[in-house]
Formats: sequence, C-alpha cells, structure tokens
Amino acid sequence: MSALPPGFSIRRPTLDDVPDLLKLAHASDEAAVGEPDFSTDDVREALTDANTDMSVDCWVALDADGSIVGWTYPHNPTGGNRDFIEVYTWPGRGAPVQRPLLELMLARVAERGAAFGHDPYEVRAGAIPTESAYIATLLDAGFEFHAQHARMTMSLAGVSPTPPAPPEGVTVRVLDHTDEDELRRFHGVIQEAFRDSDHHATSFEVWIDRVRAQARVSWDEWFVAEVDGRMVGALQSADGDGSAEDEGWVRSLAVLRAYRRRGVGEALLRRAFATYAANGRARAGLGVDMANPTRAARLYRAVGMHPLYEANIYRRLA
Repeated sequence: MSALPPGFSIRRPTLDDVPDLLKLAHASDEAAVGEPDFSTDDVREALTDANTDMSVDCWVALDADGSIVGWTYPHNPTGGNRDFIEVYTWPGRGAPVQRPLLELMLARVAERGAAFGHDPYEVRAGAIPTESAYIATLLDAGFEFHAQHARMTMSLAGVSPTPPAPPEGVTVRVLDHTDEDELRRFHGVIQEAFRDSDHHATSFEVWIDRVRAQARVSWDEWFVAEVDGRMVGALQSADGDGSAEDEGWVRSLAVLRAYRRRGVGEALLRRAFATYAANGRARAGLGVDMANPTRAARLYRAVGMHPLYEANIYRRLA
C-alpha cells in the first residue's frame, strides 16, 4: 500500500461511523456535482449489503486529527463476475488517502473474485468527468473508460397529482406488495427487461431481502403496467436514494421488449411523477446508462427530465 502522511491511519468502519461517512459523502458530492447525492440509508446499505462484510471488505481513512477523510467499499449483491467499487475522499484534505484506499480495495476485490468462483473477475469504478485527479489514479491503476451514466432530474412544480390516461389497452396501477406472486412477477419483469443491457441479474430472494431491509418503503409509489391482464411493465421507486426527502427516485423502470415504443414506459413515469407530486415531493430523479440499448435517455428527456450530472464508468480485470 502507498504510504500515508504522518499521523494518518486506516481502519475498518462500523455502523457508529454512519453519520461521519454521510458527511464525507456529502462533501465529496458537493465538490463534484454541486449538491449532496447520498442518504443515511445509502451509507447503511453500502456497509451491510449482500456480499459486503464491513469487517473485511471496507476501510475508512483518518487524518492526524482522527477525522474520517476517506472511505472505500465494494458492491456486488448478486455474487456475479464483477465488483463496483467506491472510493470517497474529503475534498482537499482527503487527497493523500485516495490511492492507498484504492490499492487496498483492488487487492480485496481479487480475493472476492476468487471466493465467488469467478476467473476472470472484473472491477468497475465511477468518476465525474471533472474529478481529474481520481480519474488519473484509476487510469494509473489500469482502468479503462467503459461507459457514461447520467443522473437525471426534473422539478415536479406544476405536475398534476392526477396522471394523464395511459395509452388505449394499457392499465397502470399500484403494485400489490402483499401478494408474493405479484412481487415475483414484478421482479421477473425487471430481470427480463434488462436482459439485453449491462444489468446484473439478481435472484428474487436477494432482491426482496434488500427491499425489506430499507428503513421504509413507499409502496404507493411502485407501479405495474398491464396489457390484456399480463404484467408488461414495472416501476420501482426507492426512498432514500436522493439526498433529500422531497425527491421521488425511480430505481428501476422496465418494459418487456415486445411492448416497448407503445407508451408503456411513459405511462409508468407519468403515474409515478403524479404520485410523487401528490406526496409532496419537489422533484423526481433516476440514473441511466447513456448507451442503454432501449434508448431510455431519450424517453426521460421527452417527459421533461434533464441530466443533473454525468459520470464516467471505468473498468479493469481484478
């Protein structure tokens, strides 16, 4: 590991660190994109997600005053053939710990790949295009540019709590989360719709455990689209993904291939936006792969969303 400045140290995080880690993430977000984009639930999920053990997979770095100025963790809830890693550092004073944390995480990722039984094993990381120092560190470590994602947003000011009618033959309704069969079909639509993308498949059991582990779930903001009684579209909202409680976040929007370009995705979004507005949320947000083969970014722009910021994705073999 690269040397740390005198007085700096590295240790494992605990849940007691959540408030300080949230401050760190917010400071990093504000420096990179101008506003915080992380919540308390996000921090807890990062430390306790499936296939993440904070006692062996995560590190925090402290400066000479004992303040947390760096944090790194991996993300691979499915146990698939790649990890996504994050390295957060406090702007300015956390710069000296960026490379050491990345080196620790890359060594751990190689161990994780072997434990998951994958050879080769891939590791990915993201960076805002203006984060030139971090991008240089990633490139020096053997990463290469892979893709660009965007964080889309829109104001809900003036959005009616009554959504427009969906296209003829399409029904949009709230998901019945008390019906496990319906939950399984909802999950199945998401998995099937993303089969032709870079999305990692997740079992129903892992998916539902992650949902139920959230501090709260606004089930009235989850929707299904049906055609002739068949579930063909799904919109999963999430609490806590946005930095503010007044943001409605679309975690997943999925439409089966045979039913695309028929207004199903737009109908789901319009229903979600109307419900967000009715619930007092000020804006809506989501993340999108700009190279998504379903041309999702075009749909999001068509309904009034715009990129808040863009992030580059880099990858290398572990």
